[in-house]
Amino acid sequence: MRCRKTKLHRSHLASGHPKLKKTHISQLNLTLSRVCLHGESPNLPMSPVSRLNSLDYNSDDYEDPDLFSPSVHQMNTQDREMSLQVPTSLYSDDEHLDEDDPSPWQDEGIDSSQRSFYLPNTGRLVSATKDDSSQLAAVIKMGWLDKNPPQGALYYQRRWVKLDVDYLRYFDNDKEVYSKGIISTAFITNVTSVGELKFEVVTNNRTFIFRAESEGERNDWVTVLKDCSRGRHWRSTINPGSPLTPDYQGYLELRGLRSKLYTVVASDKVFLYKTMEDYRIGVGITSIEMNVGNVKDTDRRGFDLTTPYRIFSFIAESEQLRVQWVDAMRDAIDEALSNSEVAERIWAEPSNSLCADCDAPKPEWAAINLCVVVCKRCAGEHRGLGPSISKVRSLKMDKNIWTEELIQVFLLLGNKRVNSFWAANIPPSEALTSYSCSEERRRFITNKYRQGKYRKYHPLYGNQRELNNALCINVQCSDVLETLSLIFCGADVNCPTDIANCPSILSLANAHSQPLQAELIRHNLNTELPRSEVGGGMEAVHYSPPPCVAYNGFLFKTASMARAITERKAKEEFSRRWCTLNDGTFSYYESDKNSNPNGSLKASEIVCLAVNAPEKHGYDSTFELYSESERLYLFGTDDPDSHKEWVKCIAKSLIPATAEPLLRLAFERIGRLKCKDGLNLQTSKVGWFALVGSTLHAYLEDSQGEEIHLRKLNELSIQQDNEVLVLVEKGRTLYIEGERKLDFAGWCGAIQAAAGSGGDTLSQQQLTETDIPVIVQSCIGYITQCGLTSEGIYRKSGVNSRVAALCERFRRDARSLCLREGEHQVDDVSNTLKRFFRELEMGLFTAEDACTWLSTAVIQDESKKISQYQLLFKRLPWVNKATLQALINHLYCVQRFSELNQMNLHNLAIVFGPTLFQTDGKDFSAGRVVEDLIQHYILIFEVDEQQLTKQLEEITVILKVRETLNTKFPSTEPGGHFICTVYLEEKKETAEQHVKIPGSMTAAELTCEVLDRRNILAKDKEYWNCWEVSDKEEMQRPLHYQERVLPILHSFGTDSHLLIKKHPAMEMMMVYLASKVDASKHGIMKFREERSILGLGRSSGSFHDRYFILNSSSLRMYKEVRSNRPERDWPVKNLKVYLGIKKKIRPPTCWGLTVVHESKKQEKPERQQWYLCCETQSEMREWHATFLSIQYDGNVWPQDGLQQTRVSRVLPDTRHGNVSLIPLRGSENEMRNSVAAFSQDSLAVSEPTNHWD
Repeated sequence: MRCRKTKLHRSHLASGHPKLKKTHISQLNLTLSRVCLHGESPNLPMSPVSRLNSLDYNSDDYEDPDLFSPSVHQMNTQDREMSLQVPTSLYSDDEHLDEDDPSPWQDEGIDSSQRSFYLPNTGRLVSATKDDSSQLAAVIKMGWLDKNPPQGALYYQRRWVKLDVDYLRYFDNDKEVYSKGIISTAFITNVTSVGELKFEVVTNNRTFIFRAESEGERNDWVTVLKDCSRGRHWRSTINPGSPLTPDYQGYLELRGLRSKLYTVVASDKVFLYKTMEDYRIGVGITSIEMNVGNVKDTDRRGFDLTTPYRIFSFIAESEQLRVQWVDAMRDAIDEALSNSEVAERIWAEPSNSLCADCDAPKPEWAAINLCVVVCKRCAGEHRGLGPSISKVRSLKMDKNIWTEELIQVFLLLGNKRVNSFWAANIPPSEALTSYSCSEERRRFITNKYRQGKYRKYHPLYGNQRELNNALCINVQCSDVLETLSLIFCGADVNCPTDIANCPSILSLANAHSQPLQAELIRHNLNTELPRSEVGGGMEAVHYSPPPCVAYNGFLFKTASMARAITERKAKEEFSRRWCTLNDGTFSYYESDKNSNPNGSLKASEIVCLAVNAPEKHGYDSTFELYSESERLYLFGTDDPDSHKEWVKCIAKSLIPATAEPLLRLAFERIGRLKCKDGLNLQTSKVGWFALVGSTLHAYLEDSQGEEIHLRKLNELSIQQDNEVLVLVEKGRTLYIEGERKLDFAGWCGAIQAAAGSGGDTLSQQQLTETDIPVIVQSCIGYITQCGLTSEGIYRKSGVNSRVAALCERFRRDARSLCLREGEHQVDDVSNTLKRFFRELEMGLFTAEDACTWLSTAVIQDESKKISQYQLLFKRLPWVNKATLQALINHLYCVQRFSELNQMNLHNLAIVFGPTLFQTDGKDFSAGRVVEDLIQHYILIFEVDEQQLTKQLEEITVILKVRETLNTKFPSTEPGGHFICTVYLEEKKETAEQHVKIPGSMTAAELTCEVLDRRNILAKDKEYWNCWEVSDKEEMQRPLHYQERVLPILHSFGTDSHLLIKKHPAMEMMMVYLASKVDASKHGIMKFREERSILGLGRSSGSFHDRYFILNSSSLRMYKEVRSNRPERDWPVKNLKVYLGIKKKIRPPTCWGLTVVHESKKQEKPERQQWYLCCETQSEMREWHATFLSIQYDGNVWPQDGLQQTRVSRVLPDTRHGNVSLIPLRGSENEMRNSVAAFSQDSLAVSEPTNHWD
C-alpha cells in the first residue's frame, strides 16, 4: 500500500514540475524507492521539490541509481522480509553528490553509540568453509566510524566499517550485505592518526579519512589496520586490486546506468569497480560471494546474477562476450561450492591432470565406472550417454562418492594407462583437441565408449565362457587394468563363480583382499557394455527397451525445482504447455504450434513418478516427475481423466516388463531405487517400487514381486550418514539406498507417512506381527509389568493432559514410543488404552454386529451363549479378532491377581463394558458381555490351558522380582517414585518438605507442589524456581522449569540439596534476551580451570584473561581477541552453569560462574570444572541468560507463567478425592447400581481441580 502511494506521489511530482531534469527525477526515484523498500512513509527532512532544486547537475558524475528499479530487481515482500536488509546503492559514497544530509531511509533502532568490537581471525577467505553466507571472510574488527567524502566536504557520513585480512569495507548500516566501498589492504601504504579522533588510510592514489568516537577506539583501528597492511604490498605488483587471481575481467553495464562497471571474476567471487583504474589501485565498490549466486540468461546480451539479497542485471558488449561472462560466473559458482581435496589427490597422477578425451588441463570430472578423468565439456557429452554407460561425477562437488579405494583406482590406472585400452586405435583425423566443438566431442565420445571403436580388444574377445573364467581368476590378483579390459570386452561381472563361499565376482575379490578390484566391479554391476564391432561372437548386454507409448495434450507446468515442494502452488504459478510422450521421451512445448520443445525428459532419466492428492495444489489433479539430474517437475490439470491417462502412460514408459504388474495398482508413488536385502548385503540391486496406501510393492532384480506391509514393520529408520532407509519386518531387513537426494527424500517421507496410523479404525493402526495395534500391545505390556499390583487399576483416573499427549504420540507413531517405568504413570497408560477403545471408529465389535453381541448376553443357556459368542468372534475382521483376544487375555490375567489390585471380574466388566461398546452405561448388557468373555475366556477363544498357566506363572515371577527390588530399596516407592527433602527459601528444619518425586516430575511441578503445601500463591512477576545448591562448592544453579528432578537427585552429593526460592534476576534476564538480535555472545572473562580425574582434584593455577565466543553449538575459548584457533571448544548443550565460585580459590571478582562438563568415557571418565569471572553483575547475568537461552532454544521461562504448569502434576481428583467410583468390594447389586454413575465419566480422565486457591 505504501509502495503504491509512493509511485503516485512520484508521478505527481514529475508532472507538476516539467522543468525538472532527468537526473533530479532519478534522484527522487532513488529516495522514494529506498523509503518504499524499508516499508516507511516518505517523511523526508525537506520537501521533495526543495530537495531536487538543491541538487546541481554535473555531467561528470553519473546518476545514483535505485538498484532495485530497474538495474536490480526488487524481491517480493515475503522474500524481502526473510532476507537480510539490502543496501540502497552499489556505488561507493565517494561518488555520491546527495549525501549532504543524514540518510532519511536509514534503519531506525540502530544504536549509534554502539562501539566496535573484534572477532577472532579464523583465516583467509579462500580457506574458509563455504556455506550459505554472503560475507565469508573472517572479520577482524567492525564498528561504527564517521567517514569524510573525497570531495572535501565538512560533514561526515556515518558508516558501519568491517575489516578482514583482505579488505576494509564500509556500509550504510550494520544490516546491509553489500558494501558501499572496499579498500584492498594490499594497497594501504600508511595509517596515521590526524587531529582529534581522526585517522587517515593512505593508498598510492587516495587518502581516506575516518573519525572514531573515542581516542582509544581510534588507536585500536590504527593498530589493527597497520597489522593487516604490513608486509602485503608485494601483492599489488602480482595481482592488482584483488587478493585472488582474476579468471575473467572487463566492463559490464549494470542495467539502467549510464556508465559501465569494471567487473572482475576471481575464484569464487565477483568484484565491482567504477573503472579499470580503480581496480588497479585497489579501491572498489563491493564484492559478491558466488556460493549463494545463480546466473541466468535474459536476452541477447543480458544476463542476471541472482543472490538471496539482490538480483544484478548485467549487459555485455556483445552476445559472444555475454556467453563468456556467463561461463566465467558459473565457474565461480562451481568453485564456491566445490572442495578441491579430491581433485588435488587425483591430479597427483600426472596423466590425470589432462582430460582423457581432449587433453584439456585440470579436468574436474570423472567417469567413475570407465576410470577416466575428463574436462567439463567432455563430461557433458558423457552424461548424454546415460548412467548405464558413463557414471559422471565431479572431483570437487561429489565428495561422498570418492572413497579411498576409488581414489586409489584412479591413481593406479591414470588416464595414460587406461587410454592404452580405451584409445589404443584412434585415427589421427578423429582425435579430439581442447578446442573441438560439441558435435565433434559427442561423435568421438560415443564412438569411444558406447561403440568401443578405439579400444584394445582382449585376446579372448567373443568367447564368453573364457572371458568369465579369466575375470574370476584376475580379480584375485592386483591387475586392475586387466580387469577393466576384460569387463569392457564382454566379461559378465554378475556371472557365477561356482565357489560356495564366494558366489559372485565381487565377493571373490573381497575374499582375496583386493579392495581396488572390488571397487571397479562395484561401479560396473549394471554398466551397458560397448556394442560389438568385430567378430560378433559376444552377446552384448543391454537394457530392455521400454514399450512404445504415445500420448499428447495440454498440461500446466511450474518451473523445475532442485528441492522438494513444501508449499501449495497456486494456479498463477503454473504455465500452460503442450506436452507429448513419444518413443520414450516426454517433451513440453510453449504451444502446440512450436516445433522445438522447451525441455524434454527421456523415460530412462525419470526415476520416480508421484501422484499428488486431489487439490493439493491450485489444479485439482497434479503429478511430480523426478529426474536423475536431481530436478523435480510439477504438472497439473483440472481434467481427472486426462490426469489418469498421463500417469498411466508415463508409468508404462518407465517401468520395465519384469515389473509390469505394478502398473495395475492405484499407486501414489512409483519408481526405481537401489536396495540391499538381508541375503546379500554386498551388492546393491535395482528395484522397482510402488506405494499403495500402507503397502509397498517391490520387484527386485531376478525376483518375484513382493509386498511390504508398512504398518506391520518392526522398525523403520533412516541412517542419515549413509542415506539409507531401513525397513525391518519379520525375518528380513531391507535397505533402500539414497542414490539421489531429491527422490529419496520424497520416498522416505511417503513411506514414513504410510507406515504411521492412517485413521481411527483398527485396520488403519500400526500393527504387530500378530495384527494387534501397537498401542494396545504397548499399554497391555506396560501394565502387566508395572501395574498389576496397582489398586484400582483401570478404575482410577489419570491426568487428562498426559493421557491426551500419550494418545497423540501413539497416533503419530506408535512404533517409536517406548513406555518406561518412572517416565510414564500406570494410571495414565491405563486411561490411554480405555480412551483408544472408546474413540475407536466402528468399535471393537464392529457397528454391524455390536447389537448381536449385546443381545447374546441375555441368553440363559450357558452352552448356547458360549456357542453364539464363538460364532460372533469368528465373524469379526482379522484385526478385530486378534485385538479382542489380546485384550480379554490381559483382563483375565488382571482379575486373577484381584487380591492385589482389587479389580475382580465384575469391576473390570463395569469399566470396560461401556468403553468397548461405546455406550452410556445405562444398558447393563455391555458389562455382561465383557464379564462373559472374561469368565469363559478359555472356552470362547479356545485357549491352550497349559500355555495360559505358563503365562500366569511368568507374571507371578515378575511380581516377586518387583517386590524384592522394592524391599531392597525402601526409599524408592513403587512406580519409580523417590522420597527427598526439599527446602523452602532457606535450609532449616522448619522449611523442610518431604516430597515424593516420580520419574516424570519437572522442576516446575516440584515448585508448584511445595508452594501448594505451604499455601503460597505465585503472583505475577514472581519467578519461583527450584535451585540445586552445593554448599561445598559454594555455588547454586536454577533448574530449568522443564528439567527432570529425579536425575538431579541421583547425581547429588551429600553436600547438595534442593531449594525453592524466587529467582531475583529472571525478569532482567528475560528483558535482556528479548532485546538481543543475535543469540550468540562474545567477550573477555577471567578463566581458571580445575580438573578432576577419577575423583582426584588437580588445580591448574590462577585466573587469566581469555576471549570467549558462545554460539548455538559450542563455547569456544581463545587466548586473545586476534587468535585464529580456539584453545578449547566445549559443546554448549553438555555444560552445567552454576552461579558462584568458592572463595578458597580467590576469585578476582565476586561475579563468577562455575561451569561443569562431564565426559563419560568407558575407560577414563573425566570431569572438567572451570571458573569464569566477570567484571560486573550485569555482565555475569547476561552470560548466564545466554547460556540458558541457547541450551533450551530460547524457552527460558514458561510463556504463560508458572501457574500453567500445575495441570501436569499428579493430583487426586478433587470431585471424589480418593473415594472409589465403583465399590471395590460388596454385593453384585451394589456394583450394578454404580454403573450409571460411573458411565457419566467412564474414563475419569478430567483435569484435577485447582484446590490451592
